[in-house]
Amino acid sequence: VQLQASGGGLVQPGGSLRLSCAASGSTLDRYAIGWFRQAPGKEREAVGCITATSDGSTYYADSVKGRFTISRDSAKNTVYLQMNSLTPEDTAVYYCRAGLATGTVYWGQGTQVTVSS
Repeated sequence: VQLQASGGGLVQPGGSLRLSCAASGSTLDRYAIGWFRQAPGKEREAVGCITATSDGSTYYADSVKGRFTISRDSAKNTVYLQMNSLTPEDTAVYYCRAGLATGTVYWGQGTQVTVSS
C-alpha cells in the first residue's frame, strides 16, 4: 500500500487544519492507521491512531486529546486528522502509518504543519 499525506501548511495559533492520508494499492479498512509527528530536534512521536474498520476505536496522545480527531472515509480510502486549537508546539512534520497485526507497516511521506503568527 502507498500512502500520501497532505493538507499541511501555515496556520495561526488557535487555527485548524485537516490532514489527509490517502491510500492506493490496497484498502485501508483492514489497517490500523496512526498519525505521528516529528518536530525539529525531537524524536518522532505518536499523535493518535484509529483501529481497523471492524473496530474503529481511536486513541490520542494526551497532548492532543480533545483537540485532534482521527476519522476514516472508506469510500475515499482516506484517513483524516482534524486538528483544532493549534499551538506553536504542534509545529512538526506529520506522518501517517498503516499497520497490520502481523507487524507489517507502511509509512507515508510527511506533510509540514507550521503554527505561527
